[in-house]
Amino acid sequence: MSEPLDKPVETIHPDNLPEATKDDFANALVQVVEHSETNDDVSHHIHTPFREVVKMRWITKLIPGIEKLAAEYHIGNFVALRGKNEDFFESMPLYTRIGMHLLFYGKEQVKLLGTKSVENFLREQTEKQGRHFDSPKSAASIPSFVKTYAIQTDELLEPDLTKYKNFNDFFARKLLPDVRPVENKADALGICSAADSRLTVYQTVDLARQFWIKGSDFSIPNLLNVPADSPKVAPFRDASLAIFRLAPADYHRFHSPIDGVIGEIDHVPGQFYTVNPQAVNEKGFNVFTANSRSVLYMTHVETGLPVAFVAIGALLVGSIKWTGGKEKGSTVKRGEELGYFAYGGSTVVTVFPKGVIKFDQDLIQNSKRPIETYVKVGYSIGKTPSGLAKFFSKKFRSAVKKISTT
Repeated sequence: MSEPLDKPVETIHPDNLPEATKDDFANALVQVVEHSETNDDVSHHIHTPFREVVKMRWITKLIPGIEKLAAEYHIGNFVALRGKNEDFFESMPLYTRIGMHLLFYGKEQVKLLGTKSVENFLREQTEKQGRHFDSPKSAASIPSFVKTYAIQTDELLEPDLTKYKNFNDFFARKLLPDVRPVENKADALGICSAADSRLTVYQTVDLARQFWIKGSDFSIPNLLNVPADSPKVAPFRDASLAIFRLAPADYHRFHSPIDGVIGEIDHVPGQFYTVNPQAVNEKGFNVFTANSRSVLYMTHVETGLPVAFVAIGALLVGSIKWTGGKEKGSTVKRGEELGYFAYGGSTVVTVFPKGVIKFDQDLIQNSKRPIETYVKVGYSIGKTPSGLAKFFSKKFRSAVKKISTT
């Protein structure tokens, strides 16, 4: 939700709340998660917009100084509106701000609440929240979630909120078949958005690291969780990246950006750090390569080249589920469903071999500012240059024919 910027935007750091200890924040996250089990209104705990924190006395008592911080700063991120020369501001939910704060202590390897590492603590709270949102009782929170984020129920395949068996059932809601049409569907070289999300794109990994991903450990081998000399890495030298960040309010099913053949899936266990841009942009944090993730390898029909589709979990994200993406050997069209995330904000990183995609110019310009661009499933994000497609598709068809005759 956009809001007037009558005060500065906070650059998050523990120094901004000098009176609050690491255990104050850890205890606050525990209390916020527990509060969600007893209070059906999500805007009164997990999804309290930070601008509303000053009204929540039980929260301000948990974190010394947070009321003053909320009064003096906007806490959140700018996002560009596509097709318009304007940006809007999204207020950060309370749980994301708490999770971001705790990440700084993870760098220092300190213990929370006496015995727990930051990693184990965030995993524990994520699993606890997931269990609650899988329970039938959690369905009572759906109406307040819809109201808090002004979710368009007329787009839903099931618009009757009472039909959802629990909160996660609604969170992974399906949409009506025609509400996310694929742009330029007739153009076989087109590539589309994989998710309703905030998008950044970079033609090279070096550009991504220059403008957006500041974690020192980021590389394609680390993202895919394979050795640098693995055959899986070879096609992705000088790869292009599309980074789709899903906010809690977004439709959380993800879709194929290409016409492709489904390959194998590698599951990578990991952490549950927030994937908010301020975490991704922080030099000491390696959220994409540290977080729990699942890597689907696809084959791009037009070129025969591999594309890696990396679904990344985050703070309070219970799980990553594959639907169309688990049918190895099957063919999917652009815009067809691959899977979904259970509760929480999350990210998809799509990795394209060099030259397979030329991103749309407006996305390139925004990403270099750098700022995310709001997109929905099916929006154009770029296309494959025709010369490359003809060259590789001829080789691909020849190889397939050779295999089929042996």
